[in-house]
Amino acid sequence: MTVLDPATQESSPGRPWLKSYPDGVLAEIGPLEHSSVGGLFEKACRDNADKQAFTCMGKSMTFGDVERQSLKVAAWLQASGVKKGDRVGIMYPNILQFPIVAMAVLRTGAVVVNINPLYTPRELQHQLKDSGVSILFVLENFAATVQASLEGTGVKTVVVTSMGEMLGLKGLLVNYVVRKVKKLVPAWSLPAHVQFRQVLSEGAAATFTPVDIGTSDIAFLQYTGGTTGIAKGAMLTHGNVLSNASQTAVWLATAYRIKSGKPKDLTFVCALPLYHIFALTVNMVMGMNEGARNLLIPNPRDIPGFVKELKKHRFHVFPGLNTLFNALASNEDFKTVDFSGLMLTLSGGMACQKVVAERWQAVTGCVISEGYGLSETSPIVTVNRLDAKEFSGMIGLPLPSTAIDIRDDDGKTLPLGDVGEICIRGPQVMAGYWNRPDETAKVMTPDGFFRSGDMGYMDERGYTKIVDRKKDMIIVSGFNVYPNEVEEVVAAFPGVLEVAAVGVPDGHSGEAVKLFIVRKDPGLTAEAVKEYCAKSLTNYKRPRQIEFRDSLPKSNVGKILRKELRG
Repeated sequence: MTVLDPATQESSPGRPWLKSYPDGVLAEIGPLEHSSVGGLFEKACRDNADKQAFTCMGKSMTFGDVERQSLKVAAWLQASGVKKGDRVGIMYPNILQFPIVAMAVLRTGAVVVNINPLYTPRELQHQLKDSGVSILFVLENFAATVQASLEGTGVKTVVVTSMGEMLGLKGLLVNYVVRKVKKLVPAWSLPAHVQFRQVLSEGAAATFTPVDIGTSDIAFLQYTGGTTGIAKGAMLTHGNVLSNASQTAVWLATAYRIKSGKPKDLTFVCALPLYHIFALTVNMVMGMNEGARNLLIPNPRDIPGFVKELKKHRFHVFPGLNTLFNALASNEDFKTVDFSGLMLTLSGGMACQKVVAERWQAVTGCVISEGYGLSETSPIVTVNRLDAKEFSGMIGLPLPSTAIDIRDDDGKTLPLGDVGEICIRGPQVMAGYWNRPDETAKVMTPDGFFRSGDMGYMDERGYTKIVDRKKDMIIVSGFNVYPNEVEEVVAAFPGVLEVAAVGVPDGHSGEAVKLFIVRKDPGLTAEAVKEYCAKSLTNYKRPRQIEFRDSLPKSNVGKILRKELRG
């Protein structure tokens, strides 16, 4: 392990963030304890066999349950011909089957391909073809999409499960409601499909052969959202994911210290989908590494139902993103939830607005700790100090063993305070894009930095501030306008619930700012918004057009999709 004492850290050239580290946090992480993510899971299950690991819809599984069930699935996969390096797709929302299957795939040395269940047939077909998935696990609600997507893919077997399959007797009622009452399962036909219960039954009778897996082997193909073009699969190795778990564990220890120790019943709220890199690492990998229970929320968009579920549990760690925190904090019933255990709220995925952070803190008593990362970085790159007393508006400090460099378009390092592209180097940075060396070459620099496409600056303390995505920047008469800044201002206006800013063509200035607003106050007018903006934004940053909508388009994790608004 490389250790820097405080004096060395403060004077370390090019790494100003080290002097801002909490006491006891070293500049580098040590050697990894495990060679594979599956190995980490196996140890977590042995060490915490009788503790609850996952709770969903009133049903809990212990770590021992997860280990036993995953062993059955792993044995079935091997009996079905799955070998090390093969790709296996998981197309589940947050249900108990997810951690079982993910752990099983990782134990065989195969690669988990996480798939958004809300994909259209076109999007799914692309990912299946591109990744070369041979076996696909899917929830029956989305089997019709699979049916429409299989042509031309290499999928040989589809395993279908139901919402209630792991819920015991209650599952019968759940399935009836999902299928017959809410009609959430469109008609489907997959003649060669296998039922999940059949996999468990056959796997119990099969023998699992342990596989030698190393840190350089691929664990996950994590597909980018496709907002910048065709979706690409980031190759995350076992070493990438294990390194990020180690980096975040060091940081999490700070939260335990200031909260008088780690709770014995440590519980994470898992509202973000496990197929998304944020929840995958923070909830499943980090949660299991901590011996914590994850409270799985299959449909966080149902805010009343989500709040009802939160009332049943005492929870300590709450990862989420701005739109989710905003929706919860605006819900009256949410204010009656017991927040006495909440010690850490982690925000990522998109910029967290100050007004939302303040509202959240007022309701829950917990400061939002904003972090930053991407699918290509496993994902966490930076995070704020977890002993902070107030929301900073910054994305925090680089994690141990991580370097950030702010560079111009020519790849030159910029001085502190100057805005440029955020470039990242560390053990969590992907091995590259699956079968796309040309795309990998575009984002990796000769000295090993990943070009994020995000624009930001670093201050003298080593804290980084994102100003926006490079592609989202609006150019008004030659001046750069960052949508995040405009949105931050408008979100603070009392009558605004949600807002998005985009650039639209303008004959006079090239581009102009247009706002899309969801009103909290039905009487809010465009004139009132423009008058408000005139007090806080210089002329070229002010909106020229304002459109009111009932809702804004969002990604699967709730990130507002500016691309769709631009049309």
